[in-house]
Amino acid sequence: MDDHPHVGDAWFGEDVTDQMLVRLGKMKEWRKRGKEPYGGRYTVSHESAEIIEGFTELEGSQVSLAGRLLAVRGHGKAIFADLQDSSGRIQLYARLDSLGDELFEDFRRLDIGDIIGVRGLVFRTRRGEISVEVESFELLAKALRPLPEKWHGLKDVELRYRMRYLDLIANPEVKEVFVARSVAIQSMREFLMARGFLEVETPVLSSIPGGANARPFQTYHNALDMHLYLRIAPELYLKRLLVGGINRVFEIGKNFRNEGISTRHNPEFTAMEAYWAYADFEDMMALTEELVAHVAVAVTGSTRVPFGAVILDFTPPWPRTPMAELVKQQTGVDFLGMDDRTARAEAKKLGVEVPPTARTGEVLNTVFEERVESILVQPSFVTHHPVEVSPLAKRNAKNPQLTDRFEAYANCWEIANGFSELNDPVDQRERMEEQMRAREQGDEEAQFLDEDFLRALEYGMPPAAGLGIGLDRLVMLLTNSFSIRDVLLFPHLRPRGK
Repeated sequence: MDDHPHVGDAWFGEDVTDQMLVRLGKMKEWRKRGKEPYGGRYTVSHESAEIIEGFTELEGSQVSLAGRLLAVRGHGKAIFADLQDSSGRIQLYARLDSLGDELFEDFRRLDIGDIIGVRGLVFRTRRGEISVEVESFELLAKALRPLPEKWHGLKDVELRYRMRYLDLIANPEVKEVFVARSVAIQSMREFLMARGFLEVETPVLSSIPGGANARPFQTYHNALDMHLYLRIAPELYLKRLLVGGINRVFEIGKNFRNEGISTRHNPEFTAMEAYWAYADFEDMMALTEELVAHVAVAVTGSTRVPFGAVILDFTPPWPRTPMAELVKQQTGVDFLGMDDRTARAEAKKLGVEVPPTARTGEVLNTVFEERVESILVQPSFVTHHPVEVSPLAKRNAKNPQLTDRFEAYANCWEIANGFSELNDPVDQRERMEEQMRAREQGDEEAQFLDEDFLRALEYGMPPAAGLGIGLDRLVMLLTNSFSIRDVLLFPHLRPRGK
């Protein structure tokens, strides 16, 4: 250790290694010689993929590129190295004869992980590899921390999620998932805007959480001396805009739900919600299948998308089947018209546990989740949910115990939820009050009563249809990803060791 430069605790954390001290010494030496190891602007003329793809036109031309060194191989008076940029990887070739003693020695002292800018000539080696012969280079960022052992085959899933930056270095193909995610969001936005929908932003912090049945995150605003909640959905704000005369509106943004973490759930997730005045849930189902098919084509080039061993066919139209009918097909039990006690007894016969106070609609929904969801592989709509589990949806005209609501499923997952919006302020107040009673009895996911929203409804909200799509799950399906963590750059994880 005596040979290394002195390093105090301010430089590194507790995991300082000899390699890190050596690299720090190189950085200091670089500065002693009047060179800055953390450079500034660097003009890049080409990326590596452009050079490889356009080799015929670029052979013998001078190019400039920048990226991270991922391999260095020395052969006496020549050094080969691999440079990785945002488009891929290309080989560098540095010769003593071309660079001169000082610059060649500087190149030799580079470490794997260093970020450099390079100018040189495009050529093909005798082994046929397209390369750039280095004429000059600049150190743009000295890497003080070496890449992990076997970084080029980084397989530790926990490490990949916790340190996504290393995952992107070690597994460049991971970037393609996030390129696909960006394309999905952009194509969704373009689809809606082309149909006259206005994109807006609504509050993330609110004094009353609403728009979905979920347990919220709570925080505190010091200046206002009040509790606030992270939004669980933007629905009630977007419907206020319908009252105000914005007839087609949507928002793409973050929602937050204080719930468990799983391969399909993250407490912070991205959703799109859209509202369409003077339309109903049938109109919105047609829009949904067209929208998802459009996004599938934008991301994959087709409406037929492979997921695991299955080909999911998003080509419209998708089947539409009432929830009660699906349950009856799978269990032989018709829950419609049953009283609460009989419904609970029938669920017990099926081996489905429900709370002792569950109402018929809640029983139907639970049996559906346990006995039907697992068969909904191909894209399809489940319609006419019970009013007890749909506090913001309009009642069905033929059966007021049901609502004009739908959920879209694919690969047995719910990917979208929509309905004809309840615009009767008296009915809405009654349902919110019922939700508050459930909350008082211990249901932490029941909705709050929002007086300001009810006041807005009392001014008159036009009949409308609403839609919510979970973007993370949709991207999972379109990128053949089996965990939501694979489509989130920085997923939430348990603390280390827990």
